[in-house]
Amino acid sequence: MSEEHEPDYRFTLANERTFLAWMRTSIALLAGGIALRELVEPFSLRWARTALAVAALALSLVLAVTSYTRWATVQQAMRRGAPLPRPLAVPVLATGITAIGVAAALLVLFA
Repeated sequence: MSEEHEPDYRFTLANERTFLAWMRTSIALLAGGIALRELVEPFSLRWARTALAVAALALSLVLAVTSYTRWATVQQAMRRGAPLPRPLAVPVLATGITAIGVAAALLVLFA
């Protein structure tokens, strides 16, 4: 096991700011999912609005969990002087938002 040391506080604060940015994105997805379900008029496919809302809410949950995991693993890597881990949340978020966006666009055009 590598020896641990306290990282420069600027790196710790930058890691925290990144975590908070991921959490803001998660909260925006949460609010968007709720708003979609409650405020948007139903599509001709009755289940479509609920499906999009559930997808946004699920992505919000996944992002909240992965952002905490990312914060903790980056903090531990900095303490050990190890390379930073690859971000899992970036491809998950990009894929999830793309899928929701494509589904919403198709529903607007064809439903």
